[in-house]
Amino acid sequence: MKKLAMFAALAFASTAAFAFHCPADMKKIDAALAKKPALSAQEMSEVQKYRAEGEAFHKGGKHQDSVDTLAKAMKILNVK
Repeated sequence: MKKLAMFAALAFASTAAFAFHCPADMKKIDAALAKKPALSAQEMSEVQKYRAEGEAFHKGGKHQDSVDTLAKAMKILNVK
């Protein structure tokens, strides 16, 4: 029983960690975009698409998908 409770607590904690990671990544992307980076039209379109998809995944509770999608935008922007 204790092992089950421990597993449930760890699963919840990891989900919560991803949930808090998404907004931080979105803020980094928004800050980078505010600096008007020198991107091609295609790159800008991809960044905006990934940013919107990442937020939608976050709001839908799919935090790993959100983190992965936002990472694509951050890579294009060269944000860490």
